[in-house]
Amino acid sequence: MSVLREAKTLVVKVGSSLVTNEGRGVDAEAIARWAAQIAGLARAGRRVILVSSGAIVEGMHRLGWKRRPHTMHELQAAAAVGQMGLVQCYESCFRVHGLHTAQVLLTHADLADRERYLNARATLRTLLGLGAIPVINENDTVVTDEIKFGDNDTLGALVTNLVEADVLVILTDQAGLYDADPREHPGAKLVGEADALDPRLEAMAGGTGSLLAKGGMLTKVQAARRAARSGAHTVIASGKEADVLTRLANGERIGSLLTAKTVPLAARKQWLADHLSISAKLKVDAGAARALQRDGKSLLPVGVTEVSGEFERGAVVACLAPDGREIARGLVNYSAAETRRIMRRPSSEIEAILGHVDEPELIHRDNLVLL
Repeated sequence: MSVLREAKTLVVKVGSSLVTNEGRGVDAEAIARWAAQIAGLARAGRRVILVSSGAIVEGMHRLGWKRRPHTMHELQAAAAVGQMGLVQCYESCFRVHGLHTAQVLLTHADLADRERYLNARATLRTLLGLGAIPVINENDTVVTDEIKFGDNDTLGALVTNLVEADVLVILTDQAGLYDADPREHPGAKLVGEADALDPRLEAMAGGTGSLLAKGGMLTKVQAARRAARSGAHTVIASGKEADVLTRLANGERIGSLLTAKTVPLAARKQWLADHLSISAKLKVDAGAARALQRDGKSLLPVGVTEVSGEFERGAVVACLAPDGREIARGLVNYSAAETRRIMRRPSSEIEAILGHVDEPELIHRDNLVLL
């Protein structure tokens, strides 16, 4: 795995079952092992960011709960209790090696807001420049939808794109990605290397995680696909492998390597692509869809057939093909009310209809990213 041997910036995501020893509480010995390996990488000039699950599970352990709760306030309470032990363990383990750690709590909403996105990016880059190890977790104590639908595999990919890391390493309790579920198919084979954008990977990864974890192998494959947008490769490997990070960084083949074959998106377009959910949508006709996808053109009002949701100028909106598939997203130049008035009309009529014209395009191609 030469891509890891050459990587300068790595994002390492560790799952709940690894961090908490299958739910028995923070596994200090495992965290100490990862800290020692990351310290070695730091001495070799590598920059590492940790994305750690485990706050909710550690909170469950401290509170004596045997099963993951379902109510939002119980999940948030468990996260608040568990975060204390998790951060304390990371800090003490890295201190042994003379390294500072920095707790960074993020939500997907932080990365969907352009200003907060840039602030988070600047902070993480500054921390890396200072030689500190950022330890990132989702801010489960205050968010709602992220607890219900989010997962730290996705957060790991978002952070990878945020700092333009070279590699995302997802450590899990499995050896990697198999071509079938090994729990049901004893003859399943480990996928050694594949293109992160290969659509067959999602079929291989079907299924959910454990009672403790929120995600499964499917979220890891989807995270690899997302990380590939910024040109980052992804490795899915067992966190129980001895010296797994050191060996990976030395180029040893462990787990599954999902490679990025695409040209990295520019930072602004990467931010647009990283929005997880968008309520504002524009349905376009076949001609507009073709102009966007094949010809790299801007979206003009004449090509829009339907407007869903309310939005203001400058909002991120999704562009849907006639069959309902999202094909692009971008920053819109007119509000929803204005768009409804000018849709299906040529740009030359915008001023006559609205009394002003900001731009001839509804979404300029420089502010649009294809999906």
